[in-house]
Amino acid sequence: MNCIIVDDEPLAREELQIMVRELSELEVSGVFSNALSALDFLKTNTVDLIFLDIEMPKLNGLDFAAQISGQTLLIFTTAYAQYALKSYELDALDYLLKPIEPRRLEKAILKSLTYKKLLTESAKNTFEGSNEDFLMIKSERRYHKINFKNIRFIEGLKDYVVIYTQKEKLITAMNLKNIHQKVPASTFLRVSKSYVVNVSFIDSFDNHTIYIDEFEIPIGEVYKHDFFDKYGGGLLL
Repeated sequence: MNCIIVDDEPLAREELQIMVRELSELEVSGVFSNALSALDFLKTNTVDLIFLDIEMPKLNGLDFAAQISGQTLLIFTTAYAQYALKSYELDALDYLLKPIEPRRLEKAILKSLTYKKLLTESAKNTFEGSNEDFLMIKSERRYHKINFKNIRFIEGLKDYVVIYTQKEKLITAMNLKNIHQKVPASTFLRVSKSYVVNVSFIDSFDNHTIYIDEFEIPIGEVYKHDFFDKYGGGLLL
């Protein structure tokens, strides 16, 4: 698995490159001081993972992220916490605040390796159909019957979805919009670009986050009013 680093700060680029090589077996295929140079590189090279700063001249990290291939994983690296919600709207895998701690970086890298493995193993998976009260999907070379009532939430990851049930999580090749059309609208709500939740499993929520067991699911600005109209009595906290 390879990666590139995009950051306009020379010291930040150097420190991150050293830590990535010390903490993992990731191949650093390129280090760039601006997003435009990184975009040129991506035109002729395949990259699995990008460590991406946000506040950069000419083209910022958020606008850059909106232009890259859906097969490339993203980890934002920034000194500013206020972009966290926006980063998840862009399907970022993680969000690291500078100065980056080695343990936190290692956790993010392990997460990216896990997702890459899941995506690779599930590349040929296809959605098989749905019935009145369950989905049938193909994952890990097996067919799985998933009852709607057992789905806690669904996470979209580029051209794949991860279905979190009460006992396991399954990944299959389809997009979040399509699977959202297959589950009951009365029970499942789209709450961000990346998540559909089963309202039966919501433990609590505030203006920005839904809590389901140990998971924290961001509420996207585009979906916020619809969520509160249908589930929160129409009132923001």
